[in-house]
Amino acid sequence: MDGIHDMGGMHGFGKVEPERDEPVFHAPWEGRTLALNRAMGYTGIWTIDQTRAGIERLPPDVYLSSSYYKKWETRLENMIVELGLAGRDELDAGHALRPGKPLERKLTAADVPNTLSRGSFSRPAQAPARFKAGDKVRTKNIHPATHTRLPRYARGKSGVIEAVRGCHVYPDTVAIGQGENPQWLYTVVFESRELWGDAADPSLKMSIEAFEPYLEAV
Repeated sequence: MDGIHDMGGMHGFGKVEPERDEPVFHAPWEGRTLALNRAMGYTGIWTIDQTRAGIERLPPDVYLSSSYYKKWETRLENMIVELGLAGRDELDAGHALRPGKPLERKLTAADVPNTLSRGSFSRPAQAPARFKAGDKVRTKNIHPATHTRLPRYARGKSGVIEAVRGCHVYPDTVAIGQGENPQWLYTVVFESRELWGDAADPSLKMSIEAFEPYLEAV
């Protein structure tokens, strides 16, 4: 998706200024937002890639004017309404106005530690890897209207496979409810000038993790 979230290489946003002694949460509501997102994720009603896509769909003015956890909070509200778990009127009221939608499982206090560790997205391969370390490849110039992990600045660019990272859940399909569709994942290294033009520092290189459907042989 070519949304405002895909900011790599864009100008005009200033330097990243780390906050000295930054707290884990700037306000109590941020901690509650994290807890609510973890609790809903535990129900299994959506995947991590669907939640990423939910933030990508935020309007540009909302995305740029929202803090990190404000994006999470807005995304959570939108997805709850989209999936029919609650109505917008119920969110506005702050309480249920109708019977709730049954869920397959709910988060308990004993399950909380399980929500703080990342699961494995590795899956058995459906076919041999098409590429190996040292192969020259080119990323495809794709512009899907839905979620993708191929950044815009790295599309249509030539690089070299550095490593094969195994077979994993494919974010582009699982984010739109079309199944895990496991795909091989590679580290691809690019010369800086391939990505950023002749003005880039030629001594620098950059790598991305790219799924096999993003790549074609050179």
